This record gives sequence, structure tokens and C-alpha cells, in this order.
Amino acid sequence: MDLRQRIEADMKTAMKAKDKVTLQTLRSIKSLILLEATKGGDNVLDEQGGIALLKRAAKQRKDSAEIFQKEGRSELAADELAELEIIERYLPQMLSDEEVKKGVQAVITELGATSMRDMGKVMKTALAGFGGRADNKIVSQ
Repeated sequence: MDLRQRIEADMKTAMKAKDKVTLQTLRSIKSLILLEATKGGDNVLDEQGGIALLKRAAKQRKDSAEIFQKEGRSELAADELAELEIIERYLPQMLSDEEVKKGVQAVITELGATSMRDMGKVMKTALAGFGGRADNKIVSQ
């Protein structure tokens, strides 16, 4: 079952359960998926594209929640965090910092990287190997 099908099935479940927050969040995700799929010319979004889309949506919710907290709007921040929790259900399990460190060390050894000039190659190979399950910021560190 691809991402779009999972979202649609979960939307039906949320409608039956009258879960407004989940339904609203899933509708916004479905809208993003449809918009992204039509940009590419075909109506199919691959798995990596779906993960990237969900990561962007999750980051938006995190950033919005932080801004609302700073502005003293805790009720809006709580709404954003609730939506973030729903989005994270569809993201793959993220790797721990230790797992990322070991993976990057293995890539460095495999490529024989010795200087900062090789960082681009290392990053490209490592990110491809992690398959979206690691934060780019952590990998670069």
C-alpha cells in the first residue's frame, strides 16, 4: 500500500471516528501529495518523494509550534504539535545519532575519504544509504 492509499484509508477511519484533527491533517497531507504529483507531470509520487514531502510538512509544524510558543499562543502551538504527531506516524523510524555516526564512518572508510574535499561524496553516499531515515544536519556533523 503506497502513501496515498494509506492516507485515504486513514481518512475514512478518522471520518468514522469523527476525529477532526486527524482528518484535517490527513486532508492537508493528501493535498500536498496531489499537488506534488501533478507538478512532476505524472500522478504518481515515489516513496522517497513522499518521505521528503512528509519531512517538509513535519518541519513546518515544528517551526510553527515554536513560533506560537514564543508568541504566547500555546493553544495554537498545541494544535501544531498534534498535527506533527499525526504526520510522524507516516515517516520511517529515524536512526539514532550513534547509528548515523557508525554509518557515516563506514562510508568514509569505504570511499577512502581523507579531507573536507571528499565531504560531498561522503554526504551523497551516506544520505542515499540511510534512505531518508537520518536528519541531514546530523549526517553533515
